[in-house]
Amino acid sequence: QVQLVESGGGLVQAGGSMRLSCAASGRTFSTSAMGWFRQVPGKEREFVASISGSDSSEIYADFVKGRFTMSRDNAKSTVYLQMSSLSPEDTAVYYCAARPHSLYSSSPSVYPYWGQGTQVTVSS
Repeated sequence: QVQLVESGGGLVQAGGSMRLSCAASGRTFSTSAMGWFRQVPGKEREFVASISGSDSSEIYADFVKGRFTMSRDNAKSTVYLQMSSLSPEDTAVYYCAARPHSLYSSSPSVYPYWGQGTQVTVSS
């Protein structure tokens, strides 16, 4: 079983930056691919970024390329999402997810483990 706990959300002004963290429990963290997703009320959960469990390679949604960076610290069993140049359109609940496979993925259906989410609000 894997437990994920996100932190770092809050309120930020447009153009600002914020870093989200996701602390994971479980012995297989270092080989697990991790993902960040976000959701706004009335819409489906959408992919933001994912990082592999083998070489820490990353993939990103087109709308965050160049603005967001995902990283991982296996020694701390934690992944991060560094967000910059935030806009009100980035306002959402951000979720961390884990899968028992090393390959990154943008599909939420392949992630069996999810955190509780952290609210990010960007004011204009």
